[in-house]
Amino acid sequence: MSKKELILTRPYKKVYREGDRIVKVFTKEHGKANVFNEALCQARVEESGFAIPRVLEVTPIGEEWAIAIEFVEGKTMEQIMKEDAANLKKHMEAFVDLQLSMHSKTAPRLTLQKDKFSRKINSLKDVLDATVRYELCTRLDTMPNHTKLCHGDYNPSNVLVSPDGTMHVVDWAHATQGNASGDAAITYLQFALKNQETADLYLDLFCKKSDTAKQYVQKWMPIAAAAQLTKGVPEEREFLLRWADIIDFQ
Repeated sequence: MSKKELILTRPYKKVYREGDRIVKVFTKEHGKANVFNEALCQARVEESGFAIPRVLEVTPIGEEWAIAIEFVEGKTMEQIMKEDAANLKKHMEAFVDLQLSMHSKTAPRLTLQKDKFSRKINSLKDVLDATVRYELCTRLDTMPNHTKLCHGDYNPSNVLVSPDGTMHVVDWAHATQGNASGDAAITYLQFALKNQETADLYLDLFCKKSDTAKQYVQKWMPIAAAAQLTKGVPEEREFLLRWADIIDFQ
């Protein structure tokens, strides 16, 4: 049996390398259904033809559940952007190109993006008042319905770059079929939480390469901010609440 090497710890999971596989072990509080749903999402993305690490199995480990996925050698795009900051634009272009390649695919059996956004907005009763939730849901209803493959958490830490330059997108727990600009709004906000200039560079390149008006992506941002709020990260709360206050953006 291959030796396990701990490579990542999160409040609800630990991620190990075990030979030619990655094993995500989730706490029992995360719930069996959530673990199976993540594996199912990734399997449905595989059906789209977009090249990603394959799910190998879902298995119990005591009272916890684990997902085994193909191991991919490489650095994250986040590491590369930090280590080679002088060439940030070049790396960002590759990052955006990969996202657009993903958006060119469809995965008809994935959850609808609008349904997922709606559930997240309506779960924020202790965070957003009824007026703000109503305005967010009203805007969401008016946005165009698309069926593009969307990651839902696309950021440089979820892109692995192999030594030969091949890029792989990982962590598909939030995957949906929906609107590319809604997906881009999430990515923009994740950049903006760390560095506004990098976020602006991302948005400039995404809009230029996809021929999308910035104003259109910006219309999605209060919705995306509400979705991000459901993660409950304390240091992100104030920033995201400003973005989610849709009345300020009308």
